[in-house]
Amino acid sequence: DELFLRQGQKLVPTDFATSLATPLRETLDKLEMLLNGPEDFDPASADMVFRLSGSDFFADLLMPLLAGKTPRLAPNVRIQFVGPSDDEETGALESGKADVALMPQFDVPDWIESAPVLSSRMQVVARKDHPPLRRAGISPGDRIPVDLFCELGHVIFTTKGSFSAMGDAALSRIGRKRRVMMTMPVFAGVYRAVAASDLIAMLPHQLVNRSTGELGLEVYKPPIEVQDVQLIMVWHRRSSSNPAHIWFRQIIAECLDELN
Repeated sequence: DELFLRQGQKLVPTDFATSLATPLRETLDKLEMLLNGPEDFDPASADMVFRLSGSDFFADLLMPLLAGKTPRLAPNVRIQFVGPSDDEETGALESGKADVALMPQFDVPDWIESAPVLSSRMQVVARKDHPPLRRAGISPGDRIPVDLFCELGHVIFTTKGSFSAMGDAALSRIGRKRRVMMTMPVFAGVYRAVAASDLIAMLPHQLVNRSTGELGLEVYKPPIEVQDVQLIMVWHRRSSSNPAHIWFRQIIAECLDELN
């Protein structure tokens, strides 16, 4: 009676039952490891699925590297890229829908472990021969003056629909605000919108390297110094000592190190 309540024809878990889900899963995982013994993980003979959560930044840049590396080392290991969790940043880890998540650095709760994996420098992109920039005599590689930067229309990446993102805090500290005209939940949409319009965007330099080659975008410096974005790998602490999980985290870290 303490675990479930009846709602119509259905039984639904109480708050107490819901609170047991994470510690119970952790206990069961530890029990499974004890029963299976401390055998080393052999990727060459493993037949299993790893689930990875992250934005399309990682779909674009990390997944091709994993595709080139993992089949040679672990031919029967499959990887599911599940995208970010709908409920909260770490929801997929807590529910078991993801084994590893990749995201900007934040204060992790005590049931999560994390490791820094990638640092991204923010750069501004605009379409080739961008008319307002050209009229202002701003060439690719130049720093865009803050007045012009705030006058131009911007497209930003956000999964939450906010009209502020990376770099806005730095602008706010000097009493300025940019003109955000469009938001996107995927980075690919951001740089494609820039390529087709007079909008500009600030993007991580790893994506800038890709988008400039694909779409012929031109690169500029932000009007003020914007702190580099530190990206981290996070996982549930119940998986910290799992040999297969350790192997998967190492493969991810090796691939992301190439992007550094």
